[in-house]
Amino acid sequence: MIGRFLIHRFTRLLRRAAILLMALAIAAAFMTKTEAQAQQSSALEARVSKILDGDTFTLSGESRRIRVWGLDAPEWDQQGGSNATATLRSLISGQTLRCNVLDIDRYGRLVGQCFLPDGRDIAAEMIRSGAATEYCRYSRGFYGTC
Repeated sequence: MIGRFLIHRFTRLLRRAAILLMALAIAAAFMTKTEAQAQQSSALEARVSKILDGDTFTLSGESRRIRVWGLDAPEWDQQGGSNATATLRSLISGQTLRCNVLDIDRYGRLVGQCFLPDGRDIAAEMIRSGAATEYCRYSRGFYGTC
């Protein structure tokens, strides 16, 4: 009789613990998803501190590099790379930009659609100048050149 009582009580405690653990796991999953969504939809506004190449730069106060969304520019050591870097430098150097962070790439860079103070889209300006092309794989034709 006492053994049955103890088994029943222990089983009830185990069920409650399992339910509590499931609830905690669901809450943690929800918080992680919400955190990722908030990070993806965040906006940054700061002065450009350094241009690294034709599609990557840093902002003051932000430790991670910013990769311009929808833009494919040659690397600095490739043909056209120095032109792309110089074009981006002349466009954004010293400017305060507003970037809507859309993703984080495999290198840990923030991927953002960035705008000049007058509202012009940096990627659109770089594409228009001919220094870079639309990165159709990610932009899906947003800039109309794919």
